[in-house]
Amino acid sequence: MIRAAGRIWRRSATWLGATLTVRMTIFFGLMFALTSALTLIGTQAAIARYAERMIRDQMRTGSAIFDRIAAMHFEQLAQAGRVLAGDFGFREAAATGDAPTIQSALDSLAGRLEADHAMFVSADGVIVARPPGFTHQDRNRLLAALEAGREQGIARWSGEDHMAAAAPVRAPMVVGWVVFARDMAPADLEALARLTLIDLRPRLVAPADLPAALRNGRAPGRTVELDVAGERRLVQARPVESLEADAPRLLVLEYSLTAAMAAYAPILWALFGFGVVGVGMAIIGTWLTAKRLSRPILALDAAARRVSRGHHAEVAVETRDEIGRLARSFNTMVTAIGERERQIAHMAFHDALTGLANRTLLREQMSLALARADSFALFCLDLDNFKSVNDTLGHPTGDALLCDVAQRLGDACAGGFVARLGGDEFAVILPAAAGQPARVARSIIARMAEPFNVNGHRIVIGTSIGIALAPEDGTEATALLKNADLALYKAKNDGKNGFRFFEAAMDAEAQARRALEVDLHDALVKGELELYFQPLFSLAQSRVCAFEALLRWNHPVRGMVSPAQFVPLAEETGLIVPIGEWALHEACRIAASWPRELRVAVNISAVQFRSATLNTVVLQALAASGLDPARLELEITESLFIDNVEATLASLHALRRLGVRIALDDFGTGYSSLSYLRAFPFDKLKIDRSFIVDLLEHDGATAMIRAITSLAEALGMETTAEGVENIDQLDILRAQGCNTIQGFYFSRPLPAGEVMRLLTRDDQARAA
Repeated sequence: MIRAAGRIWRRSATWLGATLTVRMTIFFGLMFALTSALTLIGTQAAIARYAERMIRDQMRTGSAIFDRIAAMHFEQLAQAGRVLAGDFGFREAAATGDAPTIQSALDSLAGRLEADHAMFVSADGVIVARPPGFTHQDRNRLLAALEAGREQGIARWSGEDHMAAAAPVRAPMVVGWVVFARDMAPADLEALARLTLIDLRPRLVAPADLPAALRNGRAPGRTVELDVAGERRLVQARPVESLEADAPRLLVLEYSLTAAMAAYAPILWALFGFGVVGVGMAIIGTWLTAKRLSRPILALDAAARRVSRGHHAEVAVETRDEIGRLARSFNTMVTAIGERERQIAHMAFHDALTGLANRTLLREQMSLALARADSFALFCLDLDNFKSVNDTLGHPTGDALLCDVAQRLGDACAGGFVARLGGDEFAVILPAAAGQPARVARSIIARMAEPFNVNGHRIVIGTSIGIALAPEDGTEATALLKNADLALYKAKNDGKNGFRFFEAAMDAEAQARRALEVDLHDALVKGELELYFQPLFSLAQSRVCAFEALLRWNHPVRGMVSPAQFVPLAEETGLIVPIGEWALHEACRIAASWPRELRVAVNISAVQFRSATLNTVVLQALAASGLDPARLELEITESLFIDNVEATLASLHALRRLGVRIALDDFGTGYSSLSYLRAFPFDKLKIDRSFIVDLLEHDGATAMIRAITSLAEALGMETTAEGVENIDQLDILRAQGCNTIQGFYFSRPLPAGEVMRLLTRDDQARAA
């Protein structure tokens, strides 16, 4: 019995021990399973937070990339627009509605920019180079935006979005706008999406197309989570700069959290497997395993935090499992982001064609040097005759030439910082230790004068250089660039292919010129311009036979401004076209009140002559005044025949068909040719005053006068001598067969109100 009881006790103890072991095993198994489950849940939550944070970071990165690329394209398009809008020939074409010239200029520059669209929108809504599918409503929206002063942003036409920039064209008032655009079609947005690590499905939408959760009280640019057909999605909508105020656009980025978490499923399953296998392991093993699993995730999280703060961070790859692959993917992402950042920075600060620094980087370098109080010379260079290379050999050859110029410039400026400002303009920062500025300038000019061999063409150009010294000529980058530009302008005016240092007088001269230009712009509107009339005296009839209309400017502060001051400025700025139109109308109006046998002569400048509207202006002036066309005489100069003789002769014949007379002014001063006298029958040759001044001092001058009068007589033309100031000159001119005289000997230019009094005195003198 006792032994039986003992056996039962031992069996019970064994069973109890076994049960306790099982219970302990189950307990620790359950504890480890619970720990594993909690670890799995925590890891899943951490991965979800990390995935969401990564998606949000990528959305911020995508938005920033869009902004940078948009800003870069906007600036490139706007700068091209400003360059084209500032070109005198283009402004003239815009002012006269010369569509072929406008189209050619737009196509040329658009090709160089690789822009998808280039158009010119006139102030009255006429569009040159209208894009395909561009509707009337598209035109109205675009015109309204341009008239409101909006110059860049996303525009929509033909049912598609476009990145557009506009520049006003003034001649001198705003006559239209140059618009360059790049497409923002789905394919272009897909290219933008490839700049981020994940496909954020970027798209441009109208506010009305947003989901209700994004429209109702959400701040612009905020990222929200939406449930779309049972799928969790992160969606961000932020406004982008729109050109058209009534058609705002938003950039929408979205990514599926569900899809993001699905990529981490292998990791979660691996953790679950580790938990199942490790149920029987000791607590210490569980703890070590958990620590081992959490360490790379924490490292990834810490690295992601550093990357989000803008620092470079990588994690050590210690395994080849899912976590190791995740670490390698993370390191690849960080490297790719860094490389893209470097590419974006290089694009922002360097010229795409030559690889040189651009204007932005040049300014930064100058600011740094000025902050260090360094002494340096700033060179601004402009190539001479480069435009003719583009016009005759094409833009590809012109671009290749610019690359060769950049190479030579770098060789000639060893130790200097070389930049391309745009077009054919370059700049160099030459430190004081790199050599004397004058010596380097001569070296650059000599190198540029050597022939270039580009695409099988032998090209010879030159360069003009303006030099500003720091800190003597400026302590800010803007001031130095302006002063170097002034010196460059002076160098080109001095005959090109040379250099000039900045002088304080240049700035004063430029300021005075700008002030005079502003005053001249308002002079016509304010009625400050008036016409004086200098009589022409017929030697055969001994009476006044005509008057020459001379432009005068009576400034309220400056007084009478010399035509030698403001006429060249008006020609350079294009103001001579509206001023010349006014002068023609005014001269015809006043001459209509004179006796019918008197003619009026009006000078036509070269700029005005090349205007496509000249014939129309002449017809309008004659019609408005009622003046007989035979009483109007248009005076042109010989310089018109330099560029295009055939076009000039065609324009002269068109004017002759209107019935007006044509006189050749300043005959014999540099460009005289018997060929165009034979090609066009001028009504009159006006002998330049330089010959009249020499009449009493040089016998050769008398012979020249006789030769001109004989030639004119043989060709059936009249002759007028300008600048006659005394009786001796008059006697010689009469003896040599001159028909009419003009000069102070007979009368100075008179205001319009004194013309009739002069005619009365002339009639009385002849009667006496």
